[in-house]
Amino acid sequence: MITGECFCGVAKYSIVGQLSDARSCHCSRCRRVFSAQASAYALVDPEEFEWTSGRDSLSAFDSGHEFEILFCRHCGSTLGAQYEGNMHGVTLGCVNGDPEVEINRHIFVGSKAPWEILPAGITAFEEGDA
Repeated sequence: MITGECFCGVAKYSIVGQLSDARSCHCSRCRRVFSAQASAYALVDPEEFEWTSGRDSLSAFDSGHEFEILFCRHCGSTLGAQYEGNMHGVTLGCVNGDPEVEINRHIFVGSKAPWEILPAGITAFEEGDA
């Protein structure tokens, strides 16, 4: 079982399956949403995801295209996103322990921050993935 939580520990979740398709996005929107040089995000089967506490402490930001970014209203942690009302994925920074998934690609590296240096040997795409 995979568990995760926000910085203050109010919002918590569990996943009975595995995460998949982990990626890091370097676009300016993700940098702002994640307050970092890039996102670290993996997909989740919505049937395997459950909020175990603090669901009422989340705020949802409509980021367009039927996606809502979920934040803890108390500490500001970005926990994941919903697509058309169903849980789509989680931010890897809020996962407890080893989620047993690796980032398999870096996308939108063409718009990365000028101060970010990408490591050699990664799978990277100038825009979205091919």
